[in-house]
Amino acid sequence: MSKNSKTTSSRVAGLAAQVLRDADASAIQKRLAGSALSQVTQGKQTSAEMEAEAGRVLNSEKYNETTKALAATVVSQSTLDR
Repeated sequence: MSKNSKTTSSRVAGLAAQVLRDADASAIQKRLAGSALSQVTQGKQTSAEMEAEAGRVLNSEKYNETTKALAATVVSQSTLDR
């Protein structure tokens, strides 16, 4: 499997940190934020399960811009073979 060397940008990392501190953030937002923050440095990449969940978010109209931004970051950091 090819390794993806992309990391989470400082802008998205800040957004993810805000989401994790927000008591009103949804469970999906918190899962995506956690995944994005775990990939701030190289060496980690998105699991197949998180990639699928992020893909569902991106394909749905019910999620807001924050959730979709986190999902896009998570998807972009999946393995290159998927």
